[in-house]
Amino acid sequence: MHAGSWDRQHQNTDFRSLRPGEVLTIFQHQGAGTVRRFWVTIAPRTDVSILSQVILRMYWDDDKYPSVESPIGAFFGVGFGEQKDYISLPLSETSGGYNCYWPMPFHKSARWTLTNGSGKELQAFYYNIDYTSLKSVPANVRHFHAQFRRENPTTAGRNYTILDTTGSGHYVGTALFMAGRRLGFLEGNEMVYVDGSTKPTIEGTGTEDYFSSGWYFDRGLYSAAYHGVVLKEEHPARISAYRWHIEDAIPFTQSIRFTIEHGAQNTQTADYSSVAYYYLAGPSPAPFPLPPELLPSSLVLPTPMTIAGAIEAENLKDSAKATGGEVSTFYADAVDDRDIWSNGQVLVWSPDHPDTELTLQLPSSVGGQFEVIARVVSGPNLGIIQFMVDGKRVGEPVDFAAAKWDPKEVSLGIVNLKAGANPLVLRAVGMNPQSKGLTVAIDAFILKAPQ
Repeated sequence: MHAGSWDRQHQNTDFRSLRPGEVLTIFQHQGAGTVRRFWVTIAPRTDVSILSQVILRMYWDDDKYPSVESPIGAFFGVGFGEQKDYISLPLSETSGGYNCYWPMPFHKSARWTLTNGSGKELQAFYYNIDYTSLKSVPANVRHFHAQFRRENPTTAGRNYTILDTTGSGHYVGTALFMAGRRLGFLEGNEMVYVDGSTKPTIEGTGTEDYFSSGWYFDRGLYSAAYHGVVLKEEHPARISAYRWHIEDAIPFTQSIRFTIEHGAQNTQTADYSSVAYYYLAGPSPAPFPLPPELLPSSLVLPTPMTIAGAIEAENLKDSAKATGGEVSTFYADAVDDRDIWSNGQVLVWSPDHPDTELTLQLPSSVGGQFEVIARVVSGPNLGIIQFMVDGKRVGEPVDFAAAKWDPKEVSLGIVNLKAGANPLVLRAVGMNPQSKGLTVAIDAFILKAPQ
């Protein structure tokens, strides 16, 4: 069977309009069945307020509370009121169309509404709903749910909660939308508590790892059948990512609490919102209340700390030459609310084995003698580095492994520099027993005239 917005008068006015505050019932069916396909397109097409404040609700079996309650844009898997084309199995946005293929069974009835909570007119809402009408659905078949949440700002020391519900069901997907100063919030692990457990039943290794990616999504946007990142901005940082648990649904018989850290140990202040997708038996419990503010926040990034006159290491990337490993730049997060990285960025070299070398070209506007100070990151899993100038070792190898992140200034002594580029070599020596990596991260170089 089919329900949709086609013009019953056959005048090609195949859409519905909603004034601010208006509620429209878009689907109603008495009896059992399963929705198989839900398609919409919207005008205005990319209005953030419409995609963020028009609310979709789905009710099954005459329940008092909706099983689905979400902004229309977020429901289709993309955050911040954005429209971004992507393709996955249950949800997609393609060339102006929004598509949902989550199967949605119901035993007695189905009713869907659309509420315009924005201050603008929803000029055109086209929709098609394809479903099967059935004599009955087995009693143990669960209802589809989708719940939107938001926490702005996140709470220091406390995980962000994506879903917290009781009953018997299975968890099938997450769309998570994260915005902050920098991408350090991706250090957060997911922690899932099943059936009242006080310790995580499932704990991951990082946010981008949960979304089946790695390294802060450093290879850019993509969409796959079960996971993807459809929006990535670095400065300020915004991520919209999805993960569908279709092959690995998480069952629960009493309760589930699905949480995720915002940064390691919840140290990153950010704006988090999400949609949890799951199936639940029985009548729908009262959903978590929608936040009063649904529009995306306007992030104002403070001016980063800058060391006057310093040579920013990230500016040396294009001329850097490594005999092994990758060289990249990275927006570094504040540490304990301290802005300690000049210009907010560092140059990162990840040697693939000891004895590899990285050659940097230090620029100098004039020739002469200078004390060269390397301002390098010290912290967990960093390596031991030998500095070399003119083919000669400068001092002893320096170990940059430490329990916490901090800058470490290393004087390379008095060096004769010519006007222009001057080669400086870093050799990877190894790592101490407490470290697990050879990586070196450089913040800046400071040139001082000798006293």
